[in-house]
Amino acid sequence: MFVGMIVGGTLVLLVVLFLIVTYNTLVRLRQRVQNAWSQVDVQLKRRYDLIPNLVNAVKGYAQHEKETLDRVTQARNMAIAAGSVAEQARAENMLSGALKSLFVVAEAYPELKANTNFLQLQTELSDTESKIAFARQFYNDTVQNFNTEIELFPANLVAGMLGFAMVDYFTLREEAEARQNVQVTF
Repeated sequence: MFVGMIVGGTLVLLVVLFLIVTYNTLVRLRQRVQNAWSQVDVQLKRRYDLIPNLVNAVKGYAQHEKETLDRVTQARNMAIAAGSVAEQARAENMLSGALKSLFVVAEAYPELKANTNFLQLQTELSDTESKIAFARQFYNDTVQNFNTEIELFPANLVAGMLGFAMVDYFTLREEAEARQNVQVTF
């Protein structure tokens, strides 16, 4: 009877230790996902801050291109207001398309392409796009680790009991766009 109590106590202790270790692992991974998203968010904010300056630089040269400039501004505002990862991905797709249109418009203005302020903004935006791509990749890698841990047995039992849920990846909607680098050329 004493041996049975020791075995039972040991089993209970092992289960409790397993629950603690699994819970702590899931919390650590969830925090990494949140940190990774905040890194994406920082880079997106930098991009959003650059866009009004870029629009103003183009506006001075291309005043009759109001529709394109308005689309860029509207897409930026939608991206800023996006709530979920899926909404953010959709808004970023729209913003990327609007920025491409803006740069196509800028191609028609040689004096704009030679403007040092515009060239500096173009360089900063290109650098920011690279940082966004890296931050997205880091976020998605972190999400993969978290989601994998949630799905693995027996951690999936603990995750289900404690309310840990799968996290969405930050993906581009169109496959063709996902395979292209964002390029700003003049």
